[in-house]
Amino acid sequence: MIRLAIALAALAALAVVPMFVSEYELGLMIGMASYVALASAWALFSGHTRYISLATVAFYGTGAYTVAVLNETLPYPVVILCAGLIGAAMALLVGLSTLRLSGIYFVIFTFGLAELVRQLITWYEVTVTGTLGRYIFLDLTARDIYWQMLALVAIAIGLTAWINRSRLGLALRAIGDDEVVAAHSGIHLARTKLFAFTISATLITLVGAVASPRWVYVEPLIVFNPTVSFLTVIMALLGGANRLWGPLVGAIPLFLLFEWLSVNFPDTYPIFLGLMFIAVVFVLPNGLLAGFDDLRAKFGRTKP
Repeated sequence: MIRLAIALAALAALAVVPMFVSEYELGLMIGMASYVALASAWALFSGHTRYISLATVAFYGTGAYTVAVLNETLPYPVVILCAGLIGAAMALLVGLSTLRLSGIYFVIFTFGLAELVRQLITWYEVTVTGTLGRYIFLDLTARDIYWQMLALVAIAIGLTAWINRSRLGLALRAIGDDEVVAAHSGIHLARTKLFAFTISATLITLVGAVASPRWVYVEPLIVFNPTVSFLTVIMALLGGANRLWGPLVGAIPLFLLFEWLSVNFPDTYPIFLGLMFIAVVFVLPNGLLAGFDDLRAKFGRTKP
């Protein structure tokens, strides 16, 4: 109960921050909240099962493009609902097709999925509608977007906390440890993985939908940028994808770092992205929080 009270107090404090910051600082906070939500939603499935998914931008871009297509004909709440339903339907279709794969095959497929979706949307726009980009004109302020993104962060972390304490979380961790043993223990592998993957992908789709009005103009090359997928994976792994607060711990410092690198080294910052990915995998394979726990245990053992 104490932890819950602290989390709610922190959420309330973050909710009033937009009243006291500049537009630039508010933009940074929206970016940080977006990546915390993305990393938390990604870790909800991949952190437990150890399935490395690079399909984040496929769902993120789908959410953004749904808003771009529907924002002129439907009320905004209905547009967001449609984005979530489309993301869930897409996740079910993809999950039924691919969650029997594992290891490098799953990684390759999810990486190709984003490019497939981008090419399909590009073909449709050029061939059928005769255009490529779309404008988003919604009566939403930066504060509105920030509050919606903060709500998605709370939902993603709340769902993760619930799953961690449920039989679903136990089943997902068993799958991550050894699928053969999990199957022999009576766990329905396909159904369990599909359920968690759909929740994760739906949340990612909603993040893209909520973030899209900030761009005003969207096109496939913008919203299906593979950097989003790689950054999400690095952030979740850095903090600890199997920890409740791990994605948040990894997302905030890395977002600020890459924001600074992209401004000061616009042509070379992808090199830093690759080096960071390598460093996380080899130096901190279990994340910062696990590293802190190991250090604390080590120093605890050395005390007289």
